[in-house]
Amino acid sequence: MKKLTACAIFCAIIVLTMAATLHLLPAKSRVVKRSTDCPHGWTWISGRCFRYVPALMNWANAEINCLYMGANLASVHSSWEYREIQRLTAPYGYTEAWLGGTDAPNEGVWLWTDGSRFNYRRWCSWEPNNMFFQHCLQMNYRASKCWDDLWCNYHRPSVCAMEI
Repeated sequence: MKKLTACAIFCAIIVLTMAATLHLLPAKSRVVKRSTDCPHGWTWISGRCFRYVPALMNWANAEINCLYMGANLASVHSSWEYREIQRLTAPYGYTEAWLGGTDAPNEGVWLWTDGSRFNYRRWCSWEPNNMFFQHCLQMNYRASKCWDDLWCNYHRPSVCAMEI
């Protein structure tokens, strides 16, 4: 169990480092497309494209999968945006799914893998509790469909988001 936890934390740090590096590029080197056109299979929500990925993966592999698609695990910045993201999970019964939040590098300091500010929170009561080193954020937890911190090695579907 200790090896799995250490591996998950190490993977999360690598992913966060990769995400931070991508956001340090000069603005000229990034292509910004101002459109509501998302790639096939993606849904436009408040200026970004989102995709629900039903495949069960641990948190680090879910982030890597999003990166392969030119995205990150989703960050959430308002209650409206969260409700819209939840709609993506509705056909699957509002299943619990990974979002891009983690506090693996620094306990209690939550970060989004896309480098955006962690300015909106939808934690369930008594969460995040870091029970036995839980460092990854899942959505749609309990009947209230709020957020929960969970062990990163659990397998969940995920939600990816990309800038357009």
